[in-house]
Amino acid sequence: MGYIKNIAIVGATGTIGSRIVSEFLAQGKHTITAITRTDSNAHIPPGVNIAKVDYSDPTSLVVALRGHQALIITLPPASEGIQGQLVDAAAEADISYIVTNGWGFDKTHISAEDVLGPGQQAINKRIEELGMSWIEFVSGFWYEFSLARGVNTFGFDFEQKTVLFLDEGTARINVATWEQTAQAVVKVFTLKEFPDNEQDEDNSLSRLKNTNIYFKSFLVSQKDMFESVLRVTGDRREDWKVSYETSENRFKSGQQILQQGDRTGFMRLMYARMFYPEETGDGSGAFEHWGKLLNEELGLPREDFDERTKVALEGAKDFTRFGLVSSAYSSLS
Repeated sequence: MGYIKNIAIVGATGTIGSRIVSEFLAQGKHTITAITRTDSNAHIPPGVNIAKVDYSDPTSLVVALRGHQALIITLPPASEGIQGQLVDAAAEADISYIVTNGWGFDKTHISAEDVLGPGQQAINKRIEELGMSWIEFVSGFWYEFSLARGVNTFGFDFEQKTVLFLDEGTARINVATWEQTAQAVVKVFTLKEFPDNEQDEDNSLSRLKNTNIYFKSFLVSQKDMFESVLRVTGDRREDWKVSYETSENRFKSGQQILQQGDRTGFMRLMYARMFYPEETGDGSGAFEHWGKLLNEELGLPREDFDERTKVALEGAKDFTRFGLVSSAYSSLS
């Protein structure tokens, strides 16, 4: 049996969506359609079909999705309400598989409910009720973004040369690069859809339906990241100001900030929760301790940790330039 070929993607010009599209185009095996708003002026790369939709008109969504076998949803959190509309339209358009907007987290772990609530599980249940299948890609946080984004993510402020370690800074979590994520998505959709026969034990898309796809780039702690930063920059430890806070206190302060209407509180609590120490000694974000990694089966490459840290440091310069780094310690910290 062959692989599915017709795939629609929402968010094709976003940070992860654009990388997924680029990887599909590089492989050259699929027909990709970007679902965009009627008033969007986003640049869609050559080789990608474009379907304009009006989210206030459900019929336009159905028309745009019809003829596709899979839908990949990549949306910012502020657009999360659109996901339900897309799921309903996909069912009417006879879509078979939906990659939900659940990037990174393992929704089956209690830590995800602490951060996200039960919403994503409800979306998955709805997809199954409508006769479709869902797939979620569990990668952990995106490494370069998280290292560069400021003290509320992995604790680093590169301008001020400060780092905040949670607990002892030694709890490891799984992380992935954007490129690894894009490759994982394309590898999954290049698998044959069904086994050849009952004796065929190879992976197929249908065997991965309604499951998490666990993969990683690295299993690292904050102190591992710090050592990589020192290697890449040539800094000495004494050049940096180091402080410590418990992950639990950090989570609670994030809740307080969020309750005051400041969305940076959500980022703080989300990252802190993944560093809660588990019985393994690693953090709650170290999903490889309970989920089967598919890196080898999907043929994903090994990546160089320090090289990805270099990429993050370049990203940190951009964040600072555009005023995007949340580096200040809140009064509630």
